[in-house]
Amino acid sequence: MTTPLEPPRDTAMEALTLWLSSRLGIVVLAVVGAGAMSGGDTVAPFLERWKHWDTQLLITIAEHGYGGDPAAAEPDKGLPAFFPGMPLTLRAVHTFVGDWTLAGLLISFVAGAVAMVALARLAEFEGPPGAGWRAVLALLLWPMSVFLFTGYSEALFLAFAIPAWLAARRGHWPLAAGLAAGASCMRITGLFLALALIVEFFTRRQAVRQAAWLVLPFVPLVLYSAYHYSRSGDWLAWKHAQEAGWGRHMVWPWESLITTWNSAMGEGRFAWAFRLEIAGAVVGVGLVLVLLYLRRWSEFVYVGLQVGALVCSAYYLSIPRSALLWWPLFLLIARAGTPGARWRQWVILVYALVVGPLMVLNTLTFMDGAWVG
Repeated sequence: MTTPLEPPRDTAMEALTLWLSSRLGIVVLAVVGAGAMSGGDTVAPFLERWKHWDTQLLITIAEHGYGGDPAAAEPDKGLPAFFPGMPLTLRAVHTFVGDWTLAGLLISFVAGAVAMVALARLAEFEGPPGAGWRAVLALLLWPMSVFLFTGYSEALFLAFAIPAWLAARRGHWPLAAGLAAGASCMRITGLFLALALIVEFFTRRQAVRQAAWLVLPFVPLVLYSAYHYSRSGDWLAWKHAQEAGWGRHMVWPWESLITTWNSAMGEGRFAWAFRLEIAGAVVGVGLVLVLLYLRRWSEFVYVGLQVGALVCSAYYLSIPRSALLWWPLFLLIARAGTPGARWRQWVILVYALVVGPLMVLNTLTFMDGAWVG
């Protein structure tokens, strides 16, 4: 609660200021860093530096559909792994913006702004006061936050998912379910969000008459599965595409750890990426245990199902990037860094000094076209 001498916080403005400042910082890093790393070679145009990996695959779907580029030698079997929300949004924005990559950057820019404001308001809602901007800063400094800048689906997912969670916390279940359905159009992570909302609903002992709304977030997954069934006769095309495109299938967690560990002990950029994967798995398991200890059951379900699926994959892939979607992590960091005991004022500073350089490094690495997660 504010005192008479303390003006009320403008949570949205704080979040937007951090978001805009961080976007400007990445632009500066892209311009200055690319020149510094070029070694005198020709520097790729700004937009070309963001057209890597999933960005290109999402553009392919938006432009040609799930059949892929007809000019390609053979269709990419991994395309159905990408849910239709981001490609459809790309296609819509491309109507007004002539460049596909720029369309993706604009989507992430606007969606990220929405997500940051929602995250700040969620942190302030759960308290203590002042946690809002700290949660946003913690997310923006995360080593994989480059994926909130480029044309990936993370920012768009968060723009639906965090407001959905905030609405659920406030007891606005029709709004929460509608927003969660939007999140389910973006990524399979929407399934975990839908299940977590069910847990949140019943642990809060809400009126049973509103329970029907909880079905809504599952509808996009059913429709997407039906769409691919009509194309290929495969209800689980999105899952099988993960196996065909990236060799990801379920194994025992120790098998996945051994495979990833062996890859991390190699040389080169890929070895470094797998070391970050292991670090991300440690953070994920630690977060799940903390949420379990705190009895935050719905958040435990949301994060726990993701971590379980990721560490039981054939090898660790995109775990640190998936952590961008674990807003309970950033809420905990913000809560720990909110002034109280003397040591708390150092939490955000220490966090920034540790993970900030990794964020810069991964941003430069992504722009160079290398795999970072």
